[in-house]
Amino acid sequence: MTAVAPAAALMKPAAPSPTPVPRNPAGTDVILATTTSTQDSGLLDVLVPLFEQRSGYRVKTISVGTGAALALGARGEADVVLVHAPEAEKQWMAQGNGTERVLVMHNDFVIVGPPEDPAAIKGEKAIAAALKKIADKGATWVSRDDNSGTDQLEKQIWKNAGLTPKGQAWYLISGQGMGATLTLADQKNAYTISDRATYLARKGALRTVIALEGARELLNIYSVMPVSPAKFPGVPVNAIGGKAFAAFMVATETQRVIGDFGRDKYGQALFVPDAGKSEETVGG
Repeated sequence: MTAVAPAAALMKPAAPSPTPVPRNPAGTDVILATTTSTQDSGLLDVLVPLFEQRSGYRVKTISVGTGAALALGARGEADVVLVHAPEAEKQWMAQGNGTERVLVMHNDFVIVGPPEDPAAIKGEKAIAAALKKIADKGATWVSRDDNSGTDQLEKQIWKNAGLTPKGQAWYLISGQGMGATLTLADQKNAYTISDRATYLARKGALRTVIALEGARELLNIYSVMPVSPAKFPGVPVNAIGGKAFAAFMVATETQRVIGDFGRDKYGQALFVPDAGKSEETVGG
């Protein structure tokens, strides 16, 4: 006769152990969990080789949505995270997952859509009014719906507008990163929300244009957080390497590189360096 597990055991499964991440035995690997926007914009293609050259570490980048990046750090599967969802970051830090949270840079989000602007939102200053026009018109919208920082902001602005679009025929789900979502929105003649850096990096391949920009609610703030080794005894978190990467991101020379990135190609910087600032003063 097969034994039946007690109900309590069925209700409380054992917590999953962190998935071991292959590492160089010499301890020179730094595992960075970050957002698709830092990858899709091309910024990491500049910063990672610079860090590797100066530090001797080798970076393994895992580019996912902010929610997934924070989850990797919370399981001890990354050494440092670079993300853009301030409220989620504060909760993550309060849970003891990181040693510090350091402001690195910002850009902003923009709402983009077809040049024809079927919902007539061009020129709107209020996000809520623009979203209401999109909903009333039933104009196609593409959402990442992946718990990324972008997705978290999108859900908040729909909520602030008093609207619940999920489940509507015009509200499509991509479930993908920012670059892929922009491509899908372009194919569907749809609106979506994007960080400005990724939009500008992909703009040449898109018909999509910026329909709304400049609102304070659309600020996009990035922080770097080394993972705390104290929370993961027995897991080889590279605390020294994670701390070195965080220090590199706010170093004077790195901040200069961040502030110049994109100027030659797009005529404007894709990010604004913010080392030493507080969230309250960003964008002011």
